[in-house]
Amino acid sequence: MMGLMPREETRTTTPPTVCSPSAHEPGTPGGAAPRAWTTRLLVLGIVLSALNLRPAITSLGALLEEVRDGLGMSGSVAGLLTSVPPLCFAVFGVMAPRLARRFGPGAVVCAGMAAIATGLLIRPFAGGTAGFLAGSALALMGIAVSNVLMPVIVKRWFPDRVGSMTGLYSMALALGTALAAAVTVPLTDALGGRWQTGLTLWAGLAVAAVLPWLPFVRGRVTPPGAEEKAAGAATPTRGPAPASTEHARVEAPRLRMARSGTAWALAVFFGLQATAAYITMGWMAQIFRDAGVPAGTAGLLLAVTMVMGVPLAFVIPRLATRLPHQGPIVLALGLCGLAGYAGLYLAPAAGAWAWALLLGVSNCAFPLALTMVGMRARTGPGVVQLSAFAQSTGYLISIPGPLLVGVLYQHSGGWGLPIALMSALMVPQMAVGFLAGRDRTVEDEAAR
Repeated sequence: MMGLMPREETRTTTPPTVCSPSAHEPGTPGGAAPRAWTTRLLVLGIVLSALNLRPAITSLGALLEEVRDGLGMSGSVAGLLTSVPPLCFAVFGVMAPRLARRFGPGAVVCAGMAAIATGLLIRPFAGGTAGFLAGSALALMGIAVSNVLMPVIVKRWFPDRVGSMTGLYSMALALGTALAAAVTVPLTDALGGRWQTGLTLWAGLAVAAVLPWLPFVRGRVTPPGAEEKAAGAATPTRGPAPASTEHARVEAPRLRMARSGTAWALAVFFGLQATAAYITMGWMAQIFRDAGVPAGTAGLLLAVTMVMGVPLAFVIPRLATRLPHQGPIVLALGLCGLAGYAGLYLAPAAGAWAWALLLGVSNCAFPLALTMVGMRARTGPGVVQLSAFAQSTGYLISIPGPLLVGVLYQHSGGWGLPIALMSALMVPQMAVGFLAGRDRTVEDEAAR
């Protein structure tokens, strides 16, 4: 794996290679498959997977009031429900590196998409709040491992295009998020008005995302340079990389991430931006509905917030890879978030579209955080460990936020205190993001 350099245009590498027919394991599609075919299939898998990483959450946000009524939830329990995503991401995300070493990243992502589909199919009909939470947890487990491994797959297969591929992945993620927020309510109404139907629809998209990953299960298609690394310098003949060798490259070197100030700054930044994102996805539609905005329009406003990530998620990672310090981008996004929260407090209905746009810009801290994961480590193994540390630690940090918003909303009877909390959290997010944007790598700080 080639190390990541600050400016992706300065490097050139060969495209992903596919083993020769004799080198393939049985069942490899097409034998000596063209390199372009393999690359396109992988890009399709990345895009479809990214589309599935948020509909489980934003579709619920659009129908939260109906789900609360149907299951008899209080505001505090609904706050707990909106805290389940970061909890699952923290718990299951830490398992991703070990699963990737054992089975390979492609197989784990494929299983993750299957878990999303299964969870979305069963949660509306599991019966009661506990069953709904269990089905949601299964879907979120699949999302969690895919969250961690996507930057790893991008760096391994596209080491010379980390910024552009991260942008494509983030853009697809934002599109899926916005699509679920925008169309869940209209589709639910068109199909009879039952919230169970509206939530189940998104399982079909997850089923489609399983298919492109099947050829990448069990290492049947290898990333660039796998054969050469497996063969070693003393063996001139090219051949397939054994699975154990391929997985070993993910495992070493072992780094003590807790010793790295950069890793901690990135983890806290990731956690605070995730707090803002899940509060937005879980509660923003309710804020607008309580201000007198119709349910369908509130869903569209949430969709506008999410869809802002489509163009910006492609632009911001490419811009970030060209800058020696990503701190100025962090500050600009944070200021947009503060302005949006001020608008929600002062005139939630009158300026609703403007606040939705501003908060959509602010939420683009997520693709920036993913890009910095790739930039703050020089090696593929370093990216695996940093991605797992930053995301797992970050999601643990983000757990209390949505829950606390629900508690404050129920006990204060309004949105003044919750919005004040959101604004207050934006300040440390800007500070730690500025620190995480400095030009340094975790290998220099965390090597054993």
